[in-house]
Amino acid sequence: MSNFTSFMDEAIKEAKKALLKNEVPVGAVIVDGVGNIIARSHNGNITRKDSTAHAEILAIREACEKTDSHRLDNCTLYVTLEPCSMCAGAISLARIRRVYFGASDLKFGAVEHGPKIFNSSSCHHRPEVYSGIKEEECQKLLKDFFVQKRN
Repeated sequence: MSNFTSFMDEAIKEAKKALLKNEVPVGAVIVDGVGNIIARSHNGNITRKDSTAHAEILAIREACEKTDSHRLDNCTLYVTLEPCSMCAGAISLARIRRVYFGASDLKFGAVEHGPKIFNSSSCHHRPEVYSGIKEEECQKLLKDFFVQKRN
């Protein structure tokens, strides 16, 4: 198993933690330049009563604290769902080098769909982006969650 899939497995573990809290199952991990996970999180909007508590935002905050910097230049983000506009903006501001995501988000995604934040002329930092990593597993978590919500 390659590193990027094992790191996505860690993000999926985080998504499952969100699921147990009845949060939308999205998980994220941030890996430093030498391959150590320095931050991990999952969605916490409901439990934290915070609309900005997306997995990516919480992981970025933790990584910045651990590195004692507002920039994460040599870091890679692994997230189970395509980042939204808010998260894509934070990824750019943090100068994250690479983003790997699992499931595409046709409705709220902002990397390969919607506003495509990293393609905007106003985006100062554009990370490398790799999509579809463990996509079926990430999609299944989300689909199962929303089917259960509707019943």
